Amino acid sequence: MQRASAGRVISTILRHDDKRTSYKIALLRSINDVVLNYPTLNAGGHDVALPLSALAERWIAYYWPFVDAERPIWQGSRYMRGGTLTNDITFRPELSALHRLWVDAHGGAQPADGFLLLDDMRVARKRASLSASIQAQYRKTRRKIARRALPMPIRYAGPEEWTVFDRPARFRQLKGRMRALPGTSPDAKCLVVSADLWDTFRRLSLWIEALCIHEWCLFTETVDQPDAGVDRGTVYTLLTARPDSRVALTWERNHINVLMMEGHVFTCPWSEKKLRAGSDYAVDHLVPLAVYPINELWNLVPTDPAFNSNKKRDRLPTPDRLQTARPHLTDAYAHYTQQSDLAAALRNDVATRFSDADLHGDSFPASVTHATARFITQVAQARNWARF
Repeated sequence: MQRASAGRVISTILRHDDKRTSYKIALLRSINDVVLNYPTLNAGGHDVALPLSALAERWIAYYWPFVDAERPIWQGSRYMRGGTLTNDITFRPELSALHRLWVDAHGGAQPADGFLLLDDMRVARKRASLSASIQAQYRKTRRKIARRALPMPIRYAGPEEWTVFDRPARFRQLKGRMRALPGTSPDAKCLVVSADLWDTFRRLSLWIEALCIHEWCLFTETVDQPDAGVDRGTVYTLLTARPDSRVALTWERNHINVLMMEGHVFTCPWSEKKLRAGSDYAVDHLVPLAVYPINELWNLVPTDPAFNSNKKRDRLPTPDRLQTARPHLTDAYAHYTQQSDLAAALRNDVATRFSDADLHGDSFPASVTHATARFITQVAQARNWARF
C-alpha cells in the first residue's frame, strides 16, 4: 500500500479531516507522547509496534478533566438512540466511574490527576498503594478505550479506510524488522508506526503536541456544552495541566535515608556537593515534571536543594553539564543496587523504559546512566527545552 509522507499524514489528520469527536486528535497526541517517552526505540530505522493499551493509558489522562461530574465537557455530539441519549465518547461511563473512585479516595480531583494515576499504575511500588477498586476500574477503562474507541480513528485516519495505518494485530503476528515497547506481550494488539512516521514524531514532537492541543481546543469549542462558559481557553488549561510538585516521593526518600545512614555518600550531579547522613537534600526529577511526569527511579536522584531550587528548577542540563554529571549518576545508581528494595525498583523501572539497558552484572549502573543521558538528550532536542 502506498503511503503519503509522514508530514502530510499528520497534517491531513489534524487540519484537513472532518472530526466528529476528538478521537483522531487524541490518537496523534498519544502516539506523539509514546515517541517522546521512548525516543530511541526505532534506532536503526525499525518500524515500531505500539500496544493499543499503551495509547489507551494516555487517553485516560487526556480525557480525565472532561469527565468531572461537577463540570462535564462533551467531546462530540450526543443523540437519541432507542429512546436513550448516547454518550459523546464511548468510554465516558467507565472513565467517569474511575474519576469518582479517585475523588472518593483523595477527597477531590485535579485536572492533571489522570497523569498521576497513569504513572502510579505503571510503577509497581506505586500501584500497590492504590485500592483494588481503582486498579480494576483503571484496567476496565483502558480495555474499553483500546477495544471500542481507538480502532475508529486508526481505521479512518486518512481519506479512506486503512490508508494511514494498517489494521492492528497481535504482536506475534507482525512480520518484518519490528521493535516494540519494552514489556510488550506476544498477544498484545498493536498499532504499527512506520520508521519514517516515528522519526517525524520524534523530530517534531513539540510542534505536533502544540498543534494537537490547539486543534482540540478549537474542536471542543464547536460542541454544544452543558456549561456555556466552556471556551478554548478553558480547554487549553485542562489539556496542558501537569502534576508539578504534588507527587509524593516518601518511599524513595525513606530508602535513600537508610542508605545514607549505612554510610553511602551521594554526590549532587549538578553542584558536585557531597550528600551524606544528616545532609539536606532534594530528590530531583532529572527530566522535570514540567516536561513529562516520570517518577521511575532512574529519573530520581539526591541533589543539592539550593541548586535544584535556584538554578536547575524545571530545566534540562546542557550537554557539558550532563557529561560532568555522568559519573555521579552512575554512583547514585550503584548505591541503589546496594539496597534490595531500591535495586528491585530500579531494575523494574529501567526494564519498562529502556529496551537496550543491561540489567545484569557490574555494568548495570553505567548502563542506566548511558540510557538516562541519551534519553535526556533526545527529550531536550525534541522539546527544545530550556537548559541550565
